[in-house]
Amino acid sequence: MSTIREVAALAGVSPATVSRVINHDTTYKMTDETKEKIWRAVAELNYKSPSSSGQQFKTVRNIARAGNSYRFGCVLNVQGGKYTDPYFLSVLSGFEEAMLEAGHEIAFVHTNEEFSNKSVMFNAFEEPPTGLIIMNTLTDDIFAYAKKKTPHIVGVDTKHTSIDNIAYDHFTAAYLAVKHLHEQGYKRIGFVGGFEEDIPSCRRFKGYFATLNELGLEYNPKWVLPSNWNEDYCIEKIKEAYKKGNLPDAYFVASDLMAIAVLRAFYDLGVSVPGECAVMGLSNIEISRYSNPPLSTIAIPIREMGRVAARTLLNRIEGDTTPKKVITLELEVLKRNST
Repeated sequence: MSTIREVAALAGVSPATVSRVINHDTTYKMTDETKEKIWRAVAELNYKSPSSSGQQFKTVRNIARAGNSYRFGCVLNVQGGKYTDPYFLSVLSGFEEAMLEAGHEIAFVHTNEEFSNKSVMFNAFEEPPTGLIIMNTLTDDIFAYAKKKTPHIVGVDTKHTSIDNIAYDHFTAAYLAVKHLHEQGYKRIGFVGGFEEDIPSCRRFKGYFATLNELGLEYNPKWVLPSNWNEDYCIEKIKEAYKKGNLPDAYFVASDLMAIAVLRAFYDLGVSVPGECAVMGLSNIEISRYSNPPLSTIAIPIREMGRVAARTLLNRIEGDTTPKKVITLELEVLKRNST
């Protein structure tokens, strides 16, 4: 006997959408084309009416209830275009994947910048979602408003202590990166991070600095560069350092995306990697395997962060009242040709 999930897969929609159509639920608008695809899939798979089986009826009703009630929002943390950061998009992909598998839907995806526009934020919460995933630390007023609209919020590596957070250990990531570079024979190790004013308080920088001390390696402030989380700016700072003769033997770069920008700067300058300067990234985004040369990095289970966030959010919605927690995922050193 076919299932509602098989119908959904054939029609290319979520189980919740199938449930709405077969139960004639008009709460949400959908195109006639979508309805037609679903009914064609129902006919092709010979899907039986829910009333023909007590157990199947129970399953369909549960999914319909989930579809009607379990709607989720997402706030992305991006510095440039909305869908340009592969790290946060991978987290989002894992989150969406897990929610769709469970028969739920994503009601909206906005950025932290978009939420600074109050009309956008009010419109997003006009029909409050059951839960929310946030990928950055929101301002106090925005966080308070979101919390008022939906009590179920899970953060991905945020500083909000009143909610669950899915994270990785930034300090340990830096430790592993610097230790790897040292084991490869590099002694003059630099750091490329975020905004200049924030670098001293950055956990990755603190891990970098502490590991240099532990290993007895030289620290030189000229080897520490901001990236502003912008590829063009990062390339510019690397080229400036090169022209001033301030390149170290290796850089630990606080994200793969910025590390790939460093590789591009070195390509433009004719600096060989790792011959003249090695590069170590952080995150293991998909493109890091295909950079030139392939990027050594500290791998974070990015997609799994999204899936764990989804499971944590669903657990809270379904009655988990345990104290708020930080779930820290494991890291892995991946050596490729850039070191």
